[in-house]
Order: sequence, then C-alpha cells, then structure tokens
Amino acid sequence: MTILITGASGNIGRQVVQQLADRGAAVRALVRDPSKVAFPTGVEIAQGDLLDVDAMRRALAGVSTLFLLNGVVPDEFTQALVALNLAREAGIERVVYLSVIHSDIYVNVPHFAGKFAVERMLEQTGFGATILRPAYFMQNDLTIKDVVLGHGVYPMPIGGKGLAMIDTRDIAEIAAIELMRHEASAPLALERINLVGPDILAGHDIAGIWSDVLGRPVAYGGDDTAGFEKNLQNFMPGWMAYDMRLMSERFLSDGMIPQADDVQRLVALLGRPLRSYRDFASGLAAAA
Repeated sequence: MTILITGASGNIGRQVVQQLADRGAAVRALVRDPSKVAFPTGVEIAQGDLLDVDAMRRALAGVSTLFLLNGVVPDEFTQALVALNLAREAGIERVVYLSVIHSDIYVNVPHFAGKFAVERMLEQTGFGATILRPAYFMQNDLTIKDVVLGHGVYPMPIGGKGLAMIDTRDIAEIAAIELMRHEASAPLALERINLVGPDILAGHDIAGIWSDVLGRPVAYGGDDTAGFEKNLQNFMPGWMAYDMRLMSERFLSDGMIPQADDVQRLVALLGRPLRSYRDFASGLAAAA
C-alpha cells in the first residue's frame, strides 16, 4: 500500500511527506527534479509532473491513495483532471485533494473556480475522497515580513470581514491524518473539511497582533487591491497578480469565515489546539 504525494517539493507537500514518513507509511513523492529535494529515508521518488502522462502512469502504478496538490499555474485545472483520470485508469479509489475554502463562493477567482470544478469531478466520478479546503495560509505573510518588520505596515489587503488564517503545519498534519485514514479502510464516502485557524482576523486585527509582538506600532495598509496587483506584478506574471487581486477583492466583500463547528472538528482531529497567528508572528519576530 503506497501513498503518492504530488507537489511533494513544495512547502505543504514536503511537510505531508515528513508527516507520513513519521507515521511509518509507504510514501512515493512526485517531483520534477530529484536532485533538488531531500526526503526522509525510505521515501520513494518518482520523477515527472502532472502533465507528463507516461511519467504519471509510472508514478501511479501500485498506488493505493493519492494526495493531489497542484499549484496556482495557468493549466492548474488541466493538471488536476489529467491526474485524476490517470488515477482512475490505475484503479485508485482513495484521494485526498487540497482545494480551498469558499471555492464555491469565490466563483470569479480563477484558481478558486478551477478547484471547485475539480471537486465536482471527484463527486461525479465516484472517488472515495476527502476534500481539504484551507483558508488563507499564515505562511503567505512570509513574503511581506520585511515590510512589517522594517516599515511598520501590514500591507496585505484582507479587509474587515476577517479571514480564519491557518498554519501550513496544521494543514500538512491534517492531510497526513486523512491519508492514513483512507489507507486503513475501504473507500470512504466523499466529504469536505474546512481547514481554518482558531481566530477570524481582519486587517486591523493582524496589525494589532504585530504591534503587540514587536512592541511598537504597526499600521494596516488598507484595502487598495489595485495597488496590491501592481506590486505583485514586480515578481509574478500579470495573470497571477490579477488572480490575486480578484481574490483580495473577495476577502473584502466576503471574508473567509468558517462554519460553526470547523474549529472544534479540527481540534478533535489533531488532538491539540490549532496554531494561532499570534504564535506565527511571534516566531517570525523572534527569528528576525
């Protein structure tokens, strides 16, 4: 019984591999360039990517459960559908898919809408699947820590509705728990799990946390989504910067609000409290 991890060289994928290895699972990691990664002893490496059909057929051979994680790229939707069709061809019935919270609500945001379409395929083709729907990753804010620490501004336009931000370490641990659960049973009924943090935080809340942690004022930069897009264009393609702008506009209009029992469900699953944004900010400040 082998679990295949796609996106295994990325931040979450690497952590899922480690979590599974720690649990004694048989793990195969799909990577483009094996020379650039180091995994725990015993992890099998499969070279290829989600659009390399022959490589995917080899990677899926003998696999019992698939962890499907694919990044925000122009052909993200095609990648996912190719991978799932090849998984069906290989007789794989168990899937854990990393989607996104409110994929059915943020319908104008390309990478949200694409993930929701993948969810529909999982539903309609009879996979025994767990669909993990994480909220905003706390670790996204690693990209703006220098602005916070150096200029006293929290620049992400997340608005006033609030986001239930989650630590990627919690995402990876929950994914591993679900993968092990699928491995231990017959194919399970499809279900969705919202992955959220313990607090719903608006822009001014985040700035307040940073002010407390640093012992000096940190201001919220405001809700300028057009300026956000322009800044992003300095280090990512224009289509992606626009996608991020559309997402931030939905932050302003809708927020990322969990359902009533989401936090309790995750705490019970993990057997411990969820990591908080204050913990995340304190760790960054201490390491600075």
